[in-house]
Amino acid sequence: MFPGFRDVTITVDTGQSIAAVVGGAGPGLLLLHGHPQTHVIWHRVAATLAQHFTVVAADLRGYGDSSKPEGGADHAHYAKRAMAADQVSLMAALGFTRFQVLAHDRGARVAHRMAMDQPACVERLVTLDIAPTLAMYAQTSEQFARAYWHWFFLIQPAPMPERLIRADPHAYIREVMGNRSAGLKPFEPLALQEYARCLALPGAAHGLCEDYRASAGIDLVHDREDIQAGRKLTQPLLALWGAEGAIQKCFNPLADWRAVASNVSGEALPCGHYMAEELPEGLLAKVLPFLLSPPMS
Repeated sequence: MFPGFRDVTITVDTGQSIAAVVGGAGPGLLLLHGHPQTHVIWHRVAATLAQHFTVVAADLRGYGDSSKPEGGADHAHYAKRAMAADQVSLMAALGFTRFQVLAHDRGARVAHRMAMDQPACVERLVTLDIAPTLAMYAQTSEQFARAYWHWFFLIQPAPMPERLIRADPHAYIREVMGNRSAGLKPFEPLALQEYARCLALPGAAHGLCEDYRASAGIDLVHDREDIQAGRKLTQPLLALWGAEGAIQKCFNPLADWRAVASNVSGEALPCGHYMAEELPEGLLAKVLPFLLSPPMS
C-alpha cells in the first residue's frame, strides 16, 4: 500500500524492534498512528508527503510489526515516554536527529511526550483528533465515556480485556472502528485486513491494553509533573480534529492544547476520527503549508 517505500525493522536504543516504511527525500517527517491500527493509516497521504520529505511511517511499540514487550507492574514499558524514545532512536538510526511529526490518536499522545521530553528533536508537530490526555481524563463526562468506552475497558486488569480481544480480533476492529461517525466506509479492505492481522499477532492485545493502562496511570504522573514545573511545549503545534467526533463534542481542543503548549493553531475538519483515511486531501491541504513553513530560528 506504499509504492516506492521500503520496509525497515530497526532494533533501537531502547532494545525494541520498530517496524516502519520509509520513502521520499528531504527533511525527516515521522508519522505515528493510533488505535487499533498501524502505519497503514497513512496510505492515502504518504505519497504526497514524500514529494517534500523523507517520510517514516512507523508502528508504535505494541502495535503492528513492532515489538510487544510485557507492560510491567506499573505499565512503564508502555509509558508514552518509553514509546517516544523508541521513535526518536528510530529517526536517529535513519539519519534524522531533528524532524517533524504528524501523529494521530495514540501516536499523537506519544508525539506530545516526545516534544516535551526531547524538544531538540522535534521541530514542529501536528496532532490529529485528540486533546491532551490529562485534560481528557479530567473532563470525562457521560457523553465522552459512552463514545470512548474502550478507554475504560482496556485499562481493566489483565488478562480479561486481552482475552476478549484475542477471541475475535477481526470483530474488535470492525466494532471499534465501524462504530465511529463514518462507519467502515472510509477504510480500504486491505487496510482493514492488515489491522486485523496485526491485532491477532502474539502480544498485540496485551500491548494495546498496556498503552491505555499507562495513559491512565504513569502518563498522568508525567503530565502533572510538567504542569507543576511550569513546562510547556514550545514548538509550533497544529491541532486538527474531526467536526463529527467526540473531541469536538466533548472538549475545547485549542484551549486544552494552549494550556500545555505556547504556540498552538488548529481547527476542526469536516470528518470523523480517522482523518487520514476519511479526508486525505483535506488533511493534506491543512498540514502541508504548516510542515513546509520555514524552520524556527
